Amino acid sequence: MNGTLAEAKALVLALGQGSDKADICVCPPFIHLGMVAAHKSSSISLGAQECSSRDNGAFTGDISAAMLKDIGCSHVILGHSERRQHHKESSANVADKAKKAHENGLIAIICVGETESERVSGSQNIIV
Repeated sequence: MNGTLAEAKALVLALGQGSDKADICVCPPFIHLGMVAAHKSSSISLGAQECSSRDNGAFTGDISAAMLKDIGCSHVILGHSERRQHHKESSANVADKAKKAHENGLIAIICVGETESERVSGSQNIIV
């Protein structure tokens, strides 16, 4: 939930300057996906920060994998530690979303990290 429209545009235009030297995938907030898709160079992949495990329906605020594919996304990030923590998403939820992403031709980038407080306290390596 960071970045204005102008900041997202400036970033994707700047990344386009060196995009022939590295594999780049940008994953802006949902609200900026269309603008970034329109201004990114063809060598930069477009990804989303999240998707629903559902195809459609009355799930206000959710974005389906098909909608992401339709706007030009090739990737989607799933399983953010803050979504696991604040939205109580389980590994099963993440797996359902990844399945839906794959069914729609998206590459799922699965996060398997710790929260900031776990990292600061050094507890990320404790096996429960």
